[in-house]
Amino acid sequence: MRRTAAMIATGALVLLAGCTGDDAGGSAEPTAPPAAEPATLEFAVTDGAVDVSPVVPLEISVSGGGLDAVTVTSGDGTSVPGAVTDAAEDGAADDQAAEEGATEDGATEDGATEDGATEKPAADGDAQVWTPETPLAYGTSYTLTATASNADEEETTATSTFTTVTPQTLSTPGIGPLDGQTVGVGMPIRVYFEDPVTDKAAVESHLQVTSSTPTDGVWNWFSDTEVHFRPSTYWPENIEVTLDAELYGVDFGDGVWGEKDRSISFSVGERHVSVADAATHTMDVYDGDQLVQTFPMSAGGPDFPSRNGPHVVTELNRDRIMDSSTYGTPVDSPNGYRTPVEYAVRLNDNGEFVHAAPWSVAQQGRENVSHGCINLSTERAAWFFDFSQPGDVVEIKNSIGPMLSAADGDIYDWAIPWGQWQAGSALA
Repeated sequence: MRRTAAMIATGALVLLAGCTGDDAGGSAEPTAPPAAEPATLEFAVTDGAVDVSPVVPLEISVSGGGLDAVTVTSGDGTSVPGAVTDAAEDGAADDQAAEEGATEDGATEDGATEDGATEKPAADGDAQVWTPETPLAYGTSYTLTATASNADEEETTATSTFTTVTPQTLSTPGIGPLDGQTVGVGMPIRVYFEDPVTDKAAVESHLQVTSSTPTDGVWNWFSDTEVHFRPSTYWPENIEVTLDAELYGVDFGDGVWGEKDRSISFSVGERHVSVADAATHTMDVYDGDQLVQTFPMSAGGPDFPSRNGPHVVTELNRDRIMDSSTYGTPVDSPNGYRTPVEYAVRLNDNGEFVHAAPWSVAQQGRENVSHGCINLSTERAAWFFDFSQPGDVVEIKNSIGPMLSAADGDIYDWAIPWGQWQAGSALA
């Protein structure tokens, strides 16, 4: 039995040796993992680029690793504060800045370090965008430096030096209504440029209108220097409207660039739409949907018929001199005049007003005898003057005259059919 036990033990040792050995009779050595490939960086704005817009997205793509830090310095070596966001999120950053971007002390979550570097870990392949706290300047050299690490935490650094464009001309448009103004439901937004706009689509895409009650409004280019915005029907009453003209860094074309951003907000007040019927010689005045006055009136006579269509009130003059020479008829001609009037509510730039005309009271409600204006008695004209505000609408109908048009001045917007208006957008 002792000899049998010894044989069994010896066999077990032989079996164990066979299980742990290799074909060569030696032990296996562990295999080291292969070294990670270096991370690579790619910039959307290439090294040496010139005439770069100062608001172009500084996009950085990383392969084989993650983005660690980004710095931007100007030509004199000054660090430019900024932050990094995911490219996919960048378009929504403005709307979500309050929720995603700001901490209690005003620094961004991805915020800049004291030396201007911005740290932003990123997954492999994700595109990142560096955005400055304030826009870059025109005509300035900048160097973008980014660092990324691969899986072995080995760093790769890349740089791109570029120069922003030096415009031939900087342009800041005029805007109406004015900031803080209250206007009637017929007042369009009007933007005027001193220099012709060649790239209308680029400019229009940076004119953003928002309102407390949304509308279907569209821009329409009247010329190379003028664009208006209006909805398909009059504005809803009692709303707030804001225009953000984010034109800094926008190429208008032919060497003209946007000088700065502008933002204006205005209020649309009560709905005042009056209907002046040249056939019945009456003017119905509405406050909202309620008819509040029906006035006998006299419109333009056969030689000077009133223009048909929606007229927009642009100014109110308690006293005014009506001068025929302002629309091309000499004062000393047979049809000329220079007459003082009261309570003048301007309807267009071609001399049409609602005003007091005590000399035509006998014809008011019976006959059209004016030079295109809507004549009322002094008492009625005073009431209408006090009721009116810029942007109110007076719709003239059934006149033998033509439709309101560009020949009549600044605001004939509502006389343009909606389909034609939409076709006037550069983004149509």
